[in-house]
Amino acid sequence: MRPAILSLPLASLSYALTIQPRSDGFADPASWLTNVPDTNGLHEPINIVISADSDDDVLNTNLTTGGSGTYFQSFGYSYECLGQHEGNHQSADLGDGQGAVNETAVIRWDYGDVTVGTCKETVNGGAHFRYWVQDGSKAKTGALFIASSYEQPASEGHGIVEDGYNLGRDWLIGNATAQSSLIPTAELTNGASYSGQTTASNYTYSTTVQYISGLASNTSDGINHADTVSVNGAPANDGLVAVMTVKILSKPNVDASSAGSRHLRSGSELLLYTTFYTLLATAAVALMI
Repeated sequence: MRPAILSLPLASLSYALTIQPRSDGFADPASWLTNVPDTNGLHEPINIVISADSDDDVLNTNLTTGGSGTYFQSFGYSYECLGQHEGNHQSADLGDGQGAVNETAVIRWDYGDVTVGTCKETVNGGAHFRYWVQDGSKAKTGALFIASSYEQPASEGHGIVEDGYNLGRDWLIGNATAQSSLIPTAELTNGASYSGQTTASNYTYSTTVQYISGLASNTSDGINHADTVSVNGAPANDGLVAVMTVKILSKPNVDASSAGSRHLRSGSELLLYTTFYTLLATAAVALMI
């Protein structure tokens, strides 16, 4: 009987060492906050999840074409200016056994130019997000957790605009679902849903989104820039998490994979823009020091 008695605690321990995924394609990390360095313990909200129910390529952060980066470009966001990260890294603990780790990448609004448009965002401000992959041993879902916001220009220290966490979330969702009008942030409630299609590099994506309450806290407590983000005393974070499920409807032929529908600058024009925005980005960083 002794082996049988011992097997029960071992089975229970094995269960306790993993977090059971929700039915909507991710495991609840318990904390829906990033850790912002040099702020005496302040945080920014994690307010979007790309569900593990999405197609595998959408969740693949390593593919040069057809992975998560192509999906982000389909709704107007690209990797950082010339591949260079500006500012501090933020960490988050997704409850997957890895502890607090730095973001996988920071993605910025590209102002219609996937090559150097994010350099403009670095200087002028705008929508941006950072994301993490839930892939530790305790919760290997592959879901992407996103902290989205809308930031001020570099000349204003890259603070967050009024209601910028909620607006940053909803503007991303509006673009990803090709909405013809702004999502009414102040009117959103649990269960609100949106859907639509986007394209990039001859990939067509279908995105469905549902807003969920009860995961993140509806609060200003401990939120970075809460004093300027809060609107009329309302919490800086409304507590809603947008859960995205993304499917690839069509892919390019092999020989057409590089023929994206979004404009990429080339030759002397690219050199001119790259030099210009590099100088602007350098000047912007200097202003922040």
